[in-house]
Amino acid sequence: MRDVRKRGSEAILYVVIPCFNEEEVLAETAKRILKKVDSLIQERKISQKSRVLFVNDGSKDNTWRIIKQLHRENLRFTGISLSRNRGHQNALLAGLMTAKEKADVVISMDADLQDDIEAIDAMLEKYRAGADIVYGVRSSRESDTWFKRNTAKIFYKIMRALGADVVDNHADYRLASCRALNELANYQEVNLFLRGMFPLIGFKSEIVYYERRERFAGKSKYPLRKMLGFAWDGISSFSVRPLRIITTLGILITILSILVLIYSLVMKVIGNTVSGWTFTVCSIWLVGGIQTLSLGVIGEYIGKIYGETKRRPKYCIVEDLSDDAI
Repeated sequence: MRDVRKRGSEAILYVVIPCFNEEEVLAETAKRILKKVDSLIQERKISQKSRVLFVNDGSKDNTWRIIKQLHRENLRFTGISLSRNRGHQNALLAGLMTAKEKADVVISMDADLQDDIEAIDAMLEKYRAGADIVYGVRSSRESDTWFKRNTAKIFYKIMRALGADVVDNHADYRLASCRALNELANYQEVNLFLRGMFPLIGFKSEIVYYERRERFAGKSKYPLRKMLGFAWDGISSFSVRPLRIITTLGILITILSILVLIYSLVMKVIGNTVSGWTFTVCSIWLVGGIQTLSLGVIGEYIGKIYGETKRRPKYCIVEDLSDDAI
């Protein structure tokens, strides 16, 4: 297990980039990130052994072929390929766990060039000053649609209300020291939400603000359906408060039902009965809907428990381009 404290020119940097069907953007991404890494080496900010690690997440296009070609042309590039598509979080974790055995510090970013590569300098400065985790945080969301901008605000407010410690407007553009990644490896949950797991580590952290750009090419791999699923994974992975809300709601409905029962009995005794058909039907639908929703939430938690107890591997690496000779 690598656990060193190199923070100067001897520090080995690995840039981890998960890729899923990124053939349209990969060449440009490699060009820009190589230019940045080479400049950092020339400025003696990182070691000559620094690398760019691409993680092929079961891509169906030519992504892995391009990664292997980049590796043949320049050993600064390396890569691993997963046996099948395991999702962004698992692919990112595979890259981080691979890089931590060889690097002193790791920076993760997406392949679409929306993250500002120039922010790497500021991240390394924070690292050299003693930070083990540096979060890349968007300075604004003006480039987003109204819907995405406001749903993001709601998501972060819900996460904080439910007790999860998350950094607003931070995705997966971050720096992590080898020491932080060694601690991350101790977190064994199958349902991953890395942007919520890193704050749990507790080491010194800093923030670097940057302007997020439009995607260079290709289509987003996170449509609305996946975004909603990812948001629910984050909420359910870090809080049991939804279950407590259901319990509270059940108590309130029970109290309300008793009050309605008492009211009905009183009306029956004094002989002031009414048909009440609409009220009865509405009550049945309301309670039935709440019960169905509650069972769904409970079922989601049971499903997560089921997945965790099986302890299946989070990823499987079928090909590794690692080569320590530069």
